Amino acid sequence: MSRPLAVLRPEPGNRITAAAIEGRGRTAIRLPLFETRPLAWAVPDPAGFDALILTSANALRWGGEGLNALRSLPVYAVGEATASAAQRAHFEVAAIGRSGAAALVEAAEARGVRRALHLVGRERTLEVGGIVAEVVPVYASEVLPVTQKDAAALQGCIALVQSARAGMRLAEVVPDRREVILAAVSEAAAVGAGSGWRAVAIAPRPETEALIDTAIALAD
Repeated sequence: MSRPLAVLRPEPGNRITAAAIEGRGRTAIRLPLFETRPLAWAVPDPAGFDALILTSANALRWGGEGLNALRSLPVYAVGEATASAAQRAHFEVAAIGRSGAAALVEAAEARGVRRALHLVGRERTLEVGGIVAEVVPVYASEVLPVTQKDAAALQGCIALVQSARAGMRLAEVVPDRREVILAAVSEAAAVGAGSGWRAVAIAPRPETEALIDTAIALAD
């Protein structure tokens, strides 16, 4: 029997990912571990930067009207989902990274970027340094409670882990990891979850579609 796939990301991405899984004839467990919300933020002068680095579509979802002043900056985005969100928000996407934030920064520097603005969540991974001239949190990701019943439902599943923080949270709520298999979007996400899982596989690209493919391969 095929194992169910547990989707742990916040809404609205949770239901979108779960629907994609169900559309492929698989069972999805919908268990958001976090809830995102906007933060108040001051918009930096775009004249001080030559690029915008985005590692999550949530920065565009929650950035609000402040994004309007930054549309002159070319976007370097991690993953197709973030790039698509940037295009829908009328930004020009200069490059799409498929190996995580650090590799994207290296690619931007190789293309001549010298001062990049990074819009992030409050719980970020990149800090100021190198070409990253300023980091501005525009949203927060708050922990949601998980009941014992919900945690028990994860036994025997494939858990889709889309960030290091999600991996750490999953490890907190699952007391017995031996029957849970992880499909991680990146090596950092896998490391965040720690050890003791039945198996761990890392998607070949930091994108939801690649993660779903990896999870389905594990489920059979």
